[in-house]
Amino acid sequence: MSAFITGAAGTGKTAQLLARAKECAAQGAVLLTSPSWASLRVLASEAAGTNATICALHELALQLLPQAEIVDDVRAARLFEEAAGPLLRLEWAEFIEAEVDPEVPGLHAPARFLDAAFRLCCKLRDARISPERFMESALRGATQFYANPPNLATPDLLHYTKDSYRDSLAAGPAELQRQYRREVDLAKILAKLYRSYLDHPVRRGCVTPRDAVAAAADALEADPAAAQRLRERYPFAFVDDAQELTLGELQFLQAVYGESLENVTLAGDRESATSTFRGARPDRVFAIPGARDVLEEQRRSPAAVDAACRHLSGTRSRPPISMDEGIGLRLFRATTRKAEAQFIADHAIELLNGGVPHDRIALLFRSVQRVRPYVDALLDRNVRVQVSGDVNVFAEPEALDALAVLWSLADPFRHEYLLRMLSGAAMALSDATLQVLCAEPPDGQALLFEAEDAAQETRSGRWDPKRDLRLGWNVLRGDQDGRLSETALERVRAFREKRLAWLDAMRTHSLPALVRRVWSDGLARAGAPGSAREWYQQQTLARLHERLRIFARSHEGATLRDFLEDAEQRLQSAFEAFEPGEQPGAVRVLSIDAARGRDFDHVVLPSARAGSFPRWYVPDAFLYSPSLGMIAKENVGDAIAARTAKFTYYMYRTKAREQYNTEERRAFVYAMRRARKSVLVTAFDRATRGVAAPEFLAELAAAQLPGCVDSSDRWRPAKTIYGT
Repeated sequence: MSAFITGAAGTGKTAQLLARAKECAAQGAVLLTSPSWASLRVLASEAAGTNATICALHELALQLLPQAEIVDDVRAARLFEEAAGPLLRLEWAEFIEAEVDPEVPGLHAPARFLDAAFRLCCKLRDARISPERFMESALRGATQFYANPPNLATPDLLHYTKDSYRDSLAAGPAELQRQYRREVDLAKILAKLYRSYLDHPVRRGCVTPRDAVAAAADALEADPAAAQRLRERYPFAFVDDAQELTLGELQFLQAVYGESLENVTLAGDRESATSTFRGARPDRVFAIPGARDVLEEQRRSPAAVDAACRHLSGTRSRPPISMDEGIGLRLFRATTRKAEAQFIADHAIELLNGGVPHDRIALLFRSVQRVRPYVDALLDRNVRVQVSGDVNVFAEPEALDALAVLWSLADPFRHEYLLRMLSGAAMALSDATLQVLCAEPPDGQALLFEAEDAAQETRSGRWDPKRDLRLGWNVLRGDQDGRLSETALERVRAFREKRLAWLDAMRTHSLPALVRRVWSDGLARAGAPGSAREWYQQQTLARLHERLRIFARSHEGATLRDFLEDAEQRLQSAFEAFEPGEQPGAVRVLSIDAARGRDFDHVVLPSARAGSFPRWYVPDAFLYSPSLGMIAKENVGDAIAARTAKFTYYMYRTKAREQYNTEERRAFVYAMRRARKSVLVTAFDRATRGVAAPEFLAELAAAQLPGCVDSSDRWRPAKTIYGT
């Protein structure tokens, strides 16, 4: 029988799980795992030296798939796009034979359509839903909905729907029949895309972690002897953050340990699930029968923070706290983002000057993709910062500077990168100099011959091929050297000499060594020696170089240009993320996922405003429900409204937006529970009315909780530089 350790965040679930795991490990091998990479890292540090195998579930699954190669979602999305090539070119037989109408929701924007389709395929894979089962449920759901449509004119439905979308409910039988045909065509296209994805990258051995888990579960269900061998190798298993398990991960565990998860101990809290919209299934996890050990005593949160968490989550409050417990919760609302970031920097320096180690201070965000203003505010005050979570390292300014120097070697005619390098700190050319370098030489010799296609384009007035080459040639050949100032000319000539040396190094250096050489010669140091900015630049370059080494290992014989093209695709991808090793002596800037399993003395929750934390609910172009089938958001063809009737009804029936906001609320409370001593909640600009999304800072301010201080009217910028 399975065993559960449940309780709110901060009640000691992980500590008790580790204690049980160590006790079992003293008698034999055990498996210690978690669906969260951040929690897994904590488990690895706490259980080091024991007889416990600490690994992610997909790493365990790979033991059953010896020929598989793990790829991340960025590369998987690229392979998915390759598999979808015939669709975009309308080469499918279904199109040619007019069995499927290509005018389906979302397909008028192919890039957006493929992103949404890939996300749907990821969710289907997480739930171990095959293309055949997906198509069957989609057709069944469409038939049931359109054959007997619900009443689209009920007062509750009309009241729930925004005025701008109520026209979607005025759909008669003919319009519903038209939408039905579009939905069926959409389901056929998505099912074939899903099947193509499984046939193209997955069957040739390129698998994401979710693919590995799903394939391993299939293999174990087909071969009970393999499951028995795996169970004998790890007779006991311990799972932390069990509420984040996807259906595929849960079924993989059940394939090994049986439906009841015999000898498996799971620690988790259903109210701490923050990934249900990405596939987590806490309802299925905690529905498994087993012994329950419920922890109720709060072991981490200060009383004021505990009261705030209970207020936000609507749970029973503790008795009033006394003021001698100190100020555990501070609130601050600024007029601008810059002022908010400055206040957070002041707060961090105050803590650091009070003796708090950098590592015990954390800024927690729902997502760290747009946190640069807060990072810069700390770096400007000489506070070291490390960002972890869903950050795109290729989008960091320091990384873009480094990539620009590499592009100047690989392809100096990529002028957006060349301009960045020329105007950067290493060369620091003025705008006037750049204008000269972009200009046509006053006495340039005309070409004797011109390519016919280029001549036609030039005569049509649509494109001048010389404009695409002028800056590059002026820098490389010196066509404008006579018009440059002495200082600018010296810098440009120095770059030419360095580039010639780099070209020679390309023939003798490995790709990682070449990149280090180019960065050493062509990048300027950020900030003063020993400053936080210099440290941050070095950390960013180290992350970028690690990405390069990973690329070089998986792409034998790859050139610098190959890596740069891969980096450019990753720069534009929404699936890029990074899980760096911990660097001591830096304030942590983390996403909620990266903070799992960890605690800090002092936590800051910046930008606690609608659209940031919580994020807006923006559904994809189409959704999927096992009972209703496909739910397309956009109406296409001879549509009478922008949205489909089924989508409007689905939003009302499932209350998807409200469920999404509830999950964001759980994530906010979970973030507050990471603190041992204090929490600072900040935002900027005026609060919204909290209709489409809640305003957590406004809710806390209105509650007038004991032990909570609002500093919005008392702050004056200090602008102290840390360490001076």
